[in-house]
Amino acid sequence: MSLTRSESWKNLKQHAKEIKGTHLRDLMQDGKRCKAMCVESDGILLDYSRQNASQETTAALLALAQETGLKKKIKAMVSGKKINNTENRAVLHTALRADAKAVVKVDGKNVIPDVHAVLKDIRAFSNKVRSGKWLGATGKTLKDVVAIGIGGSYLGPEFISEALRTDKACARAASGRRVRFLANVDPIDVSRNLEDFDPETTLVVVISKTFTTSETMLNAKTIRAWITKKLGKEAVAKHVVAVSTNHEAVADFGIDPKNVFGFWDWVGGRYSVCSAVGILPLALQYGYKNIDVFLAGARAMDDHFATAPLGKNIPVLLGLYGVWNSSFLGRKTRALLPYCQALLKLAPHIQQVDMESNGKGVDVDGKALGFDAGEVDFGEPGTNGQHSFYQLMHQGQVVPADFIGFKKSQQPIKVAGHPVSNHDELMANFFAQPDALAFGKTAAEVAAQGIEADVVPHKVFPGNRPSNVLLIDELNAYSCGQLLALYEHRTAVQGFIWNLNSFDQMGVELGKVLAKQVVSQLADSRKKKAPITGFNPSTTALLKKYLDA
Repeated sequence: MSLTRSESWKNLKQHAKEIKGTHLRDLMQDGKRCKAMCVESDGILLDYSRQNASQETTAALLALAQETGLKKKIKAMVSGKKINNTENRAVLHTALRADAKAVVKVDGKNVIPDVHAVLKDIRAFSNKVRSGKWLGATGKTLKDVVAIGIGGSYLGPEFISEALRTDKACARAASGRRVRFLANVDPIDVSRNLEDFDPETTLVVVISKTFTTSETMLNAKTIRAWITKKLGKEAVAKHVVAVSTNHEAVADFGIDPKNVFGFWDWVGGRYSVCSAVGILPLALQYGYKNIDVFLAGARAMDDHFATAPLGKNIPVLLGLYGVWNSSFLGRKTRALLPYCQALLKLAPHIQQVDMESNGKGVDVDGKALGFDAGEVDFGEPGTNGQHSFYQLMHQGQVVPADFIGFKKSQQPIKVAGHPVSNHDELMANFFAQPDALAFGKTAAEVAAQGIEADVVPHKVFPGNRPSNVLLIDELNAYSCGQLLALYEHRTAVQGFIWNLNSFDQMGVELGKVLAKQVVSQLADSRKKKAPITGFNPSTTALLKKYLDA
């Protein structure tokens, strides 16, 4: 039966019409409701009381979860079933951080020993580099790392690296070391990544499952040329390692096959942070001990996701309310608003996790959905975002938001004479903004301030704008792992409810195929003065203009 014809879906459609007659400024006066719409687990508090919803809404969403078999789908994912049906693959990013004693089978084989064998290799290699036992071609310590990848091989690792950069334990471990992430094929990105780096002290990590990704391989060749120009071809084996499954191509590139760290086809790119894709560069920068704590945090969230009752399950509730806002209230965007500068790369990573996963138009059986799935994600750390796009959120379109804040700062400061610490100042905004969005300000309240009548409409805030509040003890390696897994699972929940395959990304392919045609044309036109053929009139004219430069 079609999802939209199910009893729970119909009930939620009707309930959405009813809830539109309420306002959050009234709903928020109900203390019992507010208390019921809070869940706490392992240092994370989720308060979803500022959703346009009642306790009946939650019950109706849980009924939808029941009818769509959410529990069974979660169990299928974490147990190694091949739920990526278009590619006939298991989806096991949870296995990447599983306990060594766990048993998770794919095609009858327990994959956990292989996972921990790679982690053991990463621990040994990163310790050798960091201790100076592994040196560069000229005998110098390799203190700088350039990780080359794109998409899932870049966004997640950079997000975690930035989040840990100012954590005190990680900062101590990273003292005197630098890591940068090269993704864009634009030569400007190469230039910025190599700025003030020296080939003699630089280690390069090339991240590509097939070792054929065009952008990554061009950047890798560019960096290889930078190394060999100063140090010679033999230096490649000492200065370049790989995360890949294509050992033959890696060897042809000049990398010692002993220095290849593998992963598996059941690891999707955007879910690969906890594989060698992320763990290798992160361990080189912050030390394996700290990154092991990060893995423990992700594992703890995995356990919560797999075992907590749905009504007390943080990623499940976030996913269900994402479905509520998108499918039933017609809100197609979502803002990720971390009140922590260290999370400046959270939104770019979750954009890929969410939009590449659930930006689909057909269900797992290839049938048209009959509704719009997915959300447009964006975000910026507070308070920067407040002076950027919050205007629209307060007085323009309705944008559901996730506010993420921390009880403690990674870098506490208190300026003499100021009434509160810098972190308290930040968090004052964190607590104020969700209420401002929810309650708004009426025309009567504005007029009562003595505002001129013709200005009153400009100062009215409609309110009734939904948000979640996530309050976390502190941002460290452990909570970074929790946060990563939390948003991975939120995405999976929405895909399971919508009956999508959230684990392929066919939409990425077409543009890349067309780009190869353009590359061939540009090469022929540059070298042989070949005429431009095979393109539509607009693209033909654009290419001519480009080649004339």
